[in-house]
Amino acid sequence: MIKAFEEKIEAAKKTSKTPMHFAKAMRSGFEGREEELGKAISVVFKTMQNTTPYPHEINDALVKAWLVSIQFAKNQGTLDELVAHDVKTMEPINTRLKKVIAKKGDKEIALIGMFDHTACHYQLVLDTQVEPGKRMWASPFKTVLEAAKRIEQFDLTEQEIHEQWTVPRLMGYAETIGVNLRVSPWNDDGMLSCELID
Repeated sequence: MIKAFEEKIEAAKKTSKTPMHFAKAMRSGFEGREEELGKAISVVFKTMQNTTPYPHEINDALVKAWLVSIQFAKNQGTLDELVAHDVKTMEPINTRLKKVIAKKGDKEIALIGMFDHTACHYQLVLDTQVEPGKRMWASPFKTVLEAAKRIEQFDLTEQEIHEQWTVPRLMGYAETIGVNLRVSPWNDDGMLSCELID
């Protein structure tokens, strides 16, 4: 790790025209936010040290919040309305993506906006594989659902969530953005995908 850092310094020195340029090249992006970064790392440590009744993952709070919402909507018979509300809430952002795509002519921007550059996705799904025109990820709900079902907190299944919440939301976003998507059907291994289609 030290060697890699030293190599980064040497590379920055070679491409830097001035000492100030070198200083900018070596910035972390967290300057002035060190306290916030420390708090975030502290939360990660506390979360990962919490192994009772199961080893917690750093997305657990967000997973549980979504599960509470989805379960409530299921119990009330309003899951379609929850999805429609989510799609409507995201409309200003997705309309902006549509304008950028129209200007640049690159539909990949839709996937970048829906998956890569939004904390709504990458804080919920901790690892998304990126290919041109396609994103792949594992359903984030398995760990919490398994623990919560033991105490009858939720009666949802991952397949149900995928088919009645994930897929309709993504298709609703695509309609607003003006692109065509194919979302994979549920797979028992929990691996899912979304890809652009013509």
